[in-house]
Amino acid sequence: MIFKSVGEGRPYPDHGLGSRDWAKIPPRQVRLDQLITTKRELDLHSLLAKDSTFYGDLFPHVVQWQGNLYLEDGLHRALRAALHQRLSLHARVLNLDTPRPHP
Repeated sequence: MIFKSVGEGRPYPDHGLGSRDWAKIPPRQVRLDQLITTKRELDLHSLLAKDSTFYGDLFPHVVQWQGNLYLEDGLHRALRAALHQRLSLHARVLNLDTPRPHP
């Protein structure tokens, strides 16, 4: 099995992060078999496109909530890693289990 589970939707509360906020989170290595997807379907064109990472963040976005890791954005990148027989990938991980400081 590639992922821990295939989910549908985001079970965690809205975090309100935009692309600039995500960019401030340093990427770290995450095992594919620890991820729970938030999408059941993927556009095959996105998976096979050579420039799929040209627009947007190079790193998938993962949300840690209640001890689980949810793959919020970057499903095509995670599947590409699996197709290349990699067990992990670098992702930006937002930890909602730890209280964030208020601005």
